[in-house]
Amino acid sequence: MRKASNITRPRPAKKARTRRQRSRPATKSARRENGSAAIPAPHGVRPPPPGAGKRGEDGHIAYLLRQAQAATRLTMDRSLADLGVTPPQFAVLTMLNAYPGLSGADVARVALLTPQTVGVIIGNLERDGAIKKTPHPVHGRVLQWTLTRHGSNLLNKCRRRVDAVERRLVAGLGPREEVVIRRWLSRIALQLQEDG
Repeated sequence: MRKASNITRPRPAKKARTRRQRSRPATKSARRENGSAAIPAPHGVRPPPPGAGKRGEDGHIAYLLRQAQAATRLTMDRSLADLGVTPPQFAVLTMLNAYPGLSGADVARVALLTPQTVGVIIGNLERDGAIKKTPHPVHGRVLQWTLTRHGSNLLNKCRRRVDAVERRLVAGLGPREEVVIRRWLSRIALQLQEDG
């Protein structure tokens, strides 16, 4: 009879799997069991640039609107940066210039921003002396916001830069085409708001 040894034999070390090996199944059968047969995209495949394929005339209208808005927002960010103004701040200044005396909630609605975002923007613009508050004549707890002289001057500087961006947006369009596009964009906003 053999004596049992108190010494346990070391198990052979498992070969360490690389991160890449751990992240994907090792065999076709393992892929079938997981229900996933994800094949990585070949190297060098890139989406087309804006204006081509699904990012161009073949694309979905909603995607094209979002793509155009994102490009416009980035261009506006860059053009307003040295003035220390963001596009949402520009929108608030523009709406308060057009409709003086709006409440914060009204500003949020017309500037297409959340009330929380407008609260921060209003706080920053007030701190910088661009806007001022006055209590509503009837509902004293409601604050009305208006531009100060400094705010009007700042908006004028911003407007010049944004006008240059807008000239780029309509470059190549005739006056009638621009009117058609403006009406179409306005109609989309109205129709979708009524549907919601």
